[in-house]
Amino acid sequence: MYLADHTWEELGDYFERESLALVPVGSTEQHGPHLPEGTDHLIAEGYARAAAERTGYLCTPTVKVAVSPHHRQFHGTMWVDAPVFRDYVTSMVRNLTYHGIDRVVFVNAHGGNVQHLREVGRRLRDAGDAYAIEWMWNESIPDLVDEAFEHNGPHGGPKETAMIQHLHPELVREEKLAEARDGGWTRFHDEMEQVSQNGARTFYDCVENSPNGVFGDQTDATAEKGERLFEAATDQLVELCEWLAARDSDVVLPPDHV
Repeated sequence: MYLADHTWEELGDYFERESLALVPVGSTEQHGPHLPEGTDHLIAEGYARAAAERTGYLCTPTVKVAVSPHHRQFHGTMWVDAPVFRDYVTSMVRNLTYHGIDRVVFVNAHGGNVQHLREVGRRLRDAGDAYAIEWMWNESIPDLVDEAFEHNGPHGGPKETAMIQHLHPELVREEKLAEARDGGWTRFHDEMEQVSQNGARTFYDCVENSPNGVFGDQTDATAEKGERLFEAATDQLVELCEWLAARDSDVVLPPDHV
């Protein structure tokens, strides 16, 4: 169920019987010449709402602007400073705990959020407020993603392209796929060695490696591949929610000192 669509009385019924919520988290940032800037939050919301529909668990509104300063050189990218993001998400979850939620799945679709959502989860658990864990769709089905694309990429690549082709095909600039491939960094995994020095990662911003802001071969993406990956990852998310909901209430609390 989607929180914003329901009345407070209907939500009260939910909080009486359940204690889990899905919180979709994405970004609003450049995704090359072929994908919309909302790519990450559209993917996150797609997964969260699909899992909520299948399970009946609560899905909150999406966090759409997050930690994206590494894309700031491209027009329209929005971001908040990392401490602000962590404080905001922490406060948002504590709002949910006021209503009885004590376990949360951050349905995340932006790599720049991962470490910060993990930190938020630690804060909440150390305080005994909630058990909140970060879930990233492609990390739940790594073998399927690798098999689907010859030249994948972590940002604006074929996996995200296929996902938007499936979820929001009207937003994909299909005529720009070859341009995205040719103007970006196609062989990401092979070329990463070129941007490190003596074991140190030497870059901070996306534009330092990819002139148009994307990686991988976008022409390898199709809506059919996107649908297959979406369904498989949604299965994983549903199983995660059911596992978390079934855990004892002491999951919220950190272990005692040895």
